[in-house]
Amino acid sequence: MGLLDRDLWKEVFATLSKNMLRTFLTTLGVIFAIVILIGLLGATNGMKNGFDKIFAGTATNSMFLWAQRTSMPYKGFERGRSIDLSLSDVDMIMREVPEVDVISPRIQLGNFRGTVTVIRGGKSSGSSVYGDFPTIDLMSKKKMVEGRFLNQNDIEGARKVCVIGVDAYKLLFEKGENAIGESVRINGVYFTVVGIFKRNDNINFEGENTVFVPFTTFQTAFNSGDEVGWMAILVDADKSVAVAERKIKALLKRKYNIHPDDPRAFGSFDFSQIFEGINAFTMVLSGFSFFVGIFTLLAGVIAVSNILLITVKERTNEIGIRRALGATPANIKRQIVLESIVLTFFAGLIGFIISIGLLHALDIAFGQTDDAPFTNPTVSPLQVIVSFTLMVTLSILIGMIPANRAVKIKPIDALREE
Repeated sequence: MGLLDRDLWKEVFATLSKNMLRTFLTTLGVIFAIVILIGLLGATNGMKNGFDKIFAGTATNSMFLWAQRTSMPYKGFERGRSIDLSLSDVDMIMREVPEVDVISPRIQLGNFRGTVTVIRGGKSSGSSVYGDFPTIDLMSKKKMVEGRFLNQNDIEGARKVCVIGVDAYKLLFEKGENAIGESVRINGVYFTVVGIFKRNDNINFEGENTVFVPFTTFQTAFNSGDEVGWMAILVDADKSVAVAERKIKALLKRKYNIHPDDPRAFGSFDFSQIFEGINAFTMVLSGFSFFVGIFTLLAGVIAVSNILLITVKERTNEIGIRRALGATPANIKRQIVLESIVLTFFAGLIGFIISIGLLHALDIAFGQTDDAPFTNPTVSPLQVIVSFTLMVTLSILIGMIPANRAVKIKPIDALREE
């Protein structure tokens, strides 16, 4: 009697359908386990997708670096000395640190000390004003509502143009008013608006009440010379940001005669650590979800085994007759294990459909907004295959318990069973 034998499958389904209420109650444990397993995995994937959405457009292999004050005396210099970065530092780092791919030097009016009044007609805004290169968009992508972002022609020609955020637009222009081509005044200097941007569903370091002007224009308009406020640095994708950070700081310390062990002369912020932390968190959460799901599934499959043990006891007479008529122990085992697999598989299939429906409803209810905590909470095909393989494997192993009990029944004893 092979697995494709029609009579074998008829016997399996006939046995399972004898007591439908008991069969249904038995499957509840497996259904509940699959709902928990797939639901937790889907929610974890949705959370990871949410993080990816938040950080979309932000380079994971990037960092910021700025100068502060020394905290240790060195070579005759007292502690507390202020360090000022310059454009020559950018060239030096690009030459000496091979891990660095792009450096976008930045400068801000007010030098971190507040906002600047931007004026248009009788309206004004207290906005942050940055002098930037177009390469800053590689670190944190801006979503343009109208117009364009800064380009290389703006840098080379030191054009008096600017890109404003949507909050700055609301403060300086009437609703629906065209801003492209209009002028705004910053510290007495007029700039032509060439673009309006908004948050790109990602981390926005500057905010939307912000004005960007070309770095070269900033130098001449506000007499900043070669001063650099801080640097946005993009590291090669296959290189370590931490290694590049250590080399850059060591290089700058040598140039500015700063103690090699001074921890406060230069500040930095490594974005790769954030992404690595998030990836580690989601991996641990996925592992925990799978761990909880496995043990819940194991409990459900054990319930199936217990019910099959009861049915074996109830079918003692039937098993004895089959043995007396020539059924081998392998035939008896095969039927009991198949009953376990069928019961578990169909229960798992129902649980999978329920969990997918719940995840879809959850996504419709909470995952469609820009600030949703998770996005598209689904499970991958690999996770589904692994889950079902594990479920079937457990059903086979657990099904062997009642199967072995059944073959231990002696035919003569089974025939005497009342």
